Amino acid sequence: MDVNAQFAGYEYHYTYIVFCGFIVWLIIPGLGLLYGGLARRKSSLALLFQSLAVVSVTTFQWMFWGYTLAYSRTAGPFIGDMANFGMRNVGVAPSPGSPYLPEIVFCLYQLLFCACTVQIVIGGSFERGRILPSLVFGFFWATIVYCPIACWTWNANGWLFNLPSLDFAGGGPVHQASGWSALAYAVVLGKRKTVGEKSHGKPHNTTLVFLGTVLIW
Repeated sequence: MDVNAQFAGYEYHYTYIVFCGFIVWLIIPGLGLLYGGLARRKSSLALLFQSLAVVSVTTFQWMFWGYTLAYSRTAGPFIGDMANFGMRNVGVAPSPGSPYLPEIVFCLYQLLFCACTVQIVIGGSFERGRILPSLVFGFFWATIVYCPIACWTWNANGWLFNLPSLDFAGGGPVHQASGWSALAYAVVLGKRKTVGEKSHGKPHNTTLVFLGTVLIW
């Protein structure tokens, strides 16, 4: 095969994944707008800020040790090792996900799923908890819960991967893990504080709710 033609074929693959990464990124402002619209007006700005702050913390966690705990090639059946700690040796070589993708592109794509998942979990603190503790919680939740489950499910060495099990659209590491964790988080934090109010009331901005839902969709 002609070298240029082969390179063009690879280029199509990672250009497509970069595009898909951008689509996944839209979930992040989508969740922020959804949460902000559902909240009371006085909490809306805080929830929008919290959404971006969570992504920042998760990005650090992923590049620090999240990626290697989930996707290192020498991972065990339950969790990865420190082979790629601090993004070490993560470059343009073929990724563990596909020989057609540079590993750095694969890493970016998977980072966005991790960020979205943590953001869903943080929704459990909706008008219940403060921002700073939620960021600390998000860092450790990604490390202790998301990364091991992602390793089980999507790493070629993972025990679920080798059963084999079929994970459809992140149903396990993303949706089930985040849903149950958000429920537990909300239960631990308790009821929303409604000082001087009888109830939470209606969403303060249904337009933001609609826009956020569309971006997530």
